[in-house]
This record gives sequence, C-alpha cells and structure tokens, in this order.
Amino acid sequence: MWETIDQRMAELTGAPEGSTTEQILQRIPLGRQQTPQDVADFVSFLASEKANYLTGQCILTDGGMVMI
Repeated sequence: MWETIDQRMAELTGAPEGSTTEQILQRIPLGRQQTPQDVADFVSFLASEKANYLTGQCILTDGGMVMI
C-alpha cells in the first residue's frame, strides 16, 4: 500500500519516489509504517474479554500521528 501511495504522489507532485513515504514517516511518533498485523492485533483485542468495558469509543491505530 505504501509503495502505491508513494508512486502516485511522485506522479502527481514530481517529487522523487520514496520522498513522500519518508515525509509521512517523520510525522509518525512510532517511526514506522502501519502493518495489517497492527490492525489485526487491535481488532483481536476489541473482540476479547479484555475490552469488555469499552463502549462507544473512537480509537485510532495511527502510531501517534494525530498527536503531533
């Protein structure tokens, strides 16, 4: 997914390939790209008994990007 986004942004803006991904990663406090496993782990938590007291929450799995 990240490669596709980066290629498309390079086409649209004329930026060198790889630069868009690098700019995005600089804004993510965890310093890495999100993976499908990150989302799967969160969904697994929500489906577990450990989340049985959560109600009506909006929770982002963005590596802290919104905090900045």
